Amino acid sequence: MALEITHFLLSAQSADAKVRTEAEGNLRQFQEQNLPSFFLSLSVELSNNEKPLESRRLAGIVLKNSLDAKDAGRKEQLVQQWVAIDLSIKSKIKELLLNTLGSSAPEARHTAAQVIAKIASIEIPRKEWPELIGLLLVNMTQQDRPALLKQATLETLGYVCEEISHQDLVQDEVNSVLTAVVQGMNVAEYGPEVRLAATRALYNALDFAQTNFENEMERNYIMKVVCETAVAKEAEIRQAAFECLVSIASTYYDVLEPYMQTIFELTSNAVKGDEEAVALQAIEFWSSICDEEIELQEYELAESADSSPHSCFIEKALPSLVPMLLETLLKQEEDQDQDDGTWNVSMAGGTCLGLVARTVGDAIVPLVMPFVEPNILKPDWRSREAATYAFGSILEGPSVEKLAPMVHAGLDFLLNAMKDENSHVKDTTAWTLSRIFELLHTPSTGFSVISPANLQRIVGVLLESIKDAPHIAEKVCGAIYYLAQGYEDAGASSSFLTPYLPDIISCLIATADRTDSSDSKLRSSAYETLNEVVRCSNLKETSHIIAQLLPVIMNKLGQTVELQIVSSDDREKQGDLQALLCGQLQVIIQKLSSTDETKAVILQAADQIMVLFLKVFACRSSTVHEEAMLAIGALAYATGPEFEKYMSEFYKYLEMGLQNFEEYQVCAISVGWLVIFVVHWMRRSYHTVTES
Repeated sequence: MALEITHFLLSAQSADAKVRTEAEGNLRQFQEQNLPSFFLSLSVELSNNEKPLESRRLAGIVLKNSLDAKDAGRKEQLVQQWVAIDLSIKSKIKELLLNTLGSSAPEARHTAAQVIAKIASIEIPRKEWPELIGLLLVNMTQQDRPALLKQATLETLGYVCEEISHQDLVQDEVNSVLTAVVQGMNVAEYGPEVRLAATRALYNALDFAQTNFENEMERNYIMKVVCETAVAKEAEIRQAAFECLVSIASTYYDVLEPYMQTIFELTSNAVKGDEEAVALQAIEFWSSICDEEIELQEYELAESADSSPHSCFIEKALPSLVPMLLETLLKQEEDQDQDDGTWNVSMAGGTCLGLVARTVGDAIVPLVMPFVEPNILKPDWRSREAATYAFGSILEGPSVEKLAPMVHAGLDFLLNAMKDENSHVKDTTAWTLSRIFELLHTPSTGFSVISPANLQRIVGVLLESIKDAPHIAEKVCGAIYYLAQGYEDAGASSSFLTPYLPDIISCLIATADRTDSSDSKLRSSAYETLNEVVRCSNLKETSHIIAQLLPVIMNKLGQTVELQIVSSDDREKQGDLQALLCGQLQVIIQKLSSTDETKAVILQAADQIMVLFLKVFACRSSTVHEEAMLAIGALAYATGPEFEKYMSEFYKYLEMGLQNFEEYQVCAISVGWLVIFVVHWMRRSYHTVTES
């Protein structure tokens, strides 16, 4: 069978679809007919240095995927399959995998390490492979073992620690693992491949080291080795060492005091002059410290008298830390606004600066404003964008009293900056405006940077800027969202936005219809903002505006049903748009049905609305199912007993939802609807019996 499985594995990677499909079928048949033999054959293939690398690689992947799955139910099934295999066969498979760690092929070693860890995740908690850690440690303690084997062993130890709980190992095993891993980081003894594997293994083993970190001598040694590794010649190793420091910051915050000066120097040097991957981890260290201190402050507020003071590392480092972070803001990339997946030193620095502001509050303002004020006027776009980013980043944390003067002074400048010649500056300015409206515009509490005097100018700038490039328009949608949200339940102030509502709604609909909106999620942002504008509006003053919006959205939903679908991509786009429009209808229905005076609008259109929803269900798109169910729920609430006439037609789609086990939310909403049906049926039965 060995020859056959090699052929199957190679054919399963063929460019010829027919050959590939046949080979996949043969592998599946082998697996179903004799699982133990299938696993053993894959292990033999992976371990055999004479086999083609392509077949060995796939053998390892198939074996790994046969032991684990993301879905909990499927994972348990795979675990039970492994547990049921004869002990002698499992022992042979594990022996082959351990031998593969010494293979000359890096991919085979790497895959074997992963598979060993998957088996360990099943067996170690069951006390079924107690000798594994000892066998791996022998590879590290024997001087004559080759470096490649030690590198693969350290990688395996790291994966095993990642897969199992710290409760699964006794302390002696933890001590031995940590000793082997930390020794593997020794630059005098090992080459870069082994030291990188050791540093990555330490990262995964840190959760196991609680007892060791409580011992000052052991803690000092671990920290010394990690800090020395953070200045290694190899960038990958430096990055891995800083990743360890990030983990230590969140796991062992309370014992960091003696090491903070050294760590500040390491992170500062990395941020200023190291490669981006290393600098990002250095910044992440301070973000993790902020997260810990914010959490401690929240705990102190909740527990007041019984709370223990934290170390205030951020407050102590503030005079040096803030200038370091401000410098990172000037390291922007030319196309960072267009790519949602971009993460660079500038973005990481701004995010960390925001966390620092939340940690120390007012104390950050005098350190940041001297950077903002000169840079925001410079001809270089990087300086203007960095200044705006810094300003926007510190708006959460400091008190309203501290922020109000500078925001009042800077608001007009920011509105003018929406016409800046550089798109990066406009993008960051729109984001900063949305932050201002989110955090400093709450008329219901008696404070807002927006007044009747400047509202017209603000709305005018936003509605003009929403026509800009998609990535800028998306941020402008956010600004309008929080502008509208601030007026919710704001008493007399809620009337201020009413005169501008028709123009805002028109612009948001036009924005959602833009043909260049698909890549930047602009359509979704526009409809979400429109939802918030409707939801937060003063119904007494805006009911006629919302009533006029209802047929517009209904018409758009009707048009989606008529779209020509020729591909799965077309189907997905149709479903996404229908979901947005159903969500919009839900908000409109809820708003207008909230008072008896305006509910008549919904009752009058109920038949047409329900027909539309049923047509949407007929499109059979799981994307829209949940939103349509929720929208129908709003309609049922609004129409009350009158909804009964729709039940017979609606039930068949409800049945589809109940069978949609993969989509938890859809199924849950359908169950809710089923309860309504049962209650309704019981009431009808009761009345029928009573009448009889």
